[in-house]
Amino acid sequence: MQATIYIPNYEGARWLGRALTSLREQTRPAAVVVVDNGSSDGSVELVRSEFPEVALVETGANLGFGPALNRAVAERPAEALILFNNDAEAEPRFVEALLDELGAGVEMVAGVLTQERDPALIDSAGVVADATLMGFDYLHGEPLAAARGAADPLGPTGGAGLYRRAAFEAVGGFDERIFLYYEDLDLALRIAARGGRCRLAAEARALHAYSATLGAGSGDKYERTGWSRAYMLRRYGVMSSPRLAARALACESALCAGQLLKDRTAKGIGGRLRGWRDAAGLERREAGSAPLLEISAREALARRRRRRGG
Repeated sequence: MQATIYIPNYEGARWLGRALTSLREQTRPAAVVVVDNGSSDGSVELVRSEFPEVALVETGANLGFGPALNRAVAERPAEALILFNNDAEAEPRFVEALLDELGAGVEMVAGVLTQERDPALIDSAGVVADATLMGFDYLHGEPLAAARGAADPLGPTGGAGLYRRAAFEAVGGFDERIFLYYEDLDLALRIAARGGRCRLAAEARALHAYSATLGAGSGDKYERTGWSRAYMLRRYGVMSSPRLAARALACESALCAGQLLKDRTAKGIGGRLRGWRDAAGLERREAGSAPLLEISAREALARRRRRRGG
């Protein structure tokens, strides 16, 4: 099957070379496309001078994660779409292991990102979500061995995953209203609603520098995650259920309070208000039979705090 690796990039020159070098050394070579979101740090020049085999798609401006990838896929299509972060370093069998799991009925394959500060620990092995669609990195903090024999996640993380192009295009690709964060969960939910399944590729591993672009505890990240969180709550009608609405409000209030006290920023609140407003009037989406976690609100908050997300 023809596979292409797509790397969204914005001001990532300090990591991009490492990522591209690791993809040169794959046991199963694949075409590579860097979609650059208007970087001014020499990223484009780096690709042209040191990685001439890599295709470049230049957007001219920072379109966001999903919109940039939609454009790259449209311009450089392949049967298997492999997404990869610019701040990751793939092990040699990364591509091969992803493709090995692409069996009948499988529309998505999740790779495994390991933590740069401790490569023996998992950073993310895909995305999962609770009943309110709060998203989590699957197996985060678990030893690498836990991925072997683990159940499959809901979908891949946007930093290390594979999608069949037919499934990707059938749901319209990434939602271009989502600039950054939760776009991979939203895509997985829409593919799952059509019966698409995800498989975990435990041997498709890559080292990951978590939140290298915006920073794990930055106000800018909280603003983006807050927007996406509220957008998802409204788009999927979570708040129409009194039980889920009460849980979501309690959890979001706790997260925003933590951001105020610990990181001295209210950007997460503003982001949530804007995300809720921007989802008004849009066609409602359904999670359908997507496999959601059965966990308590306390456990959901504990997982989120461990991740320093919002």
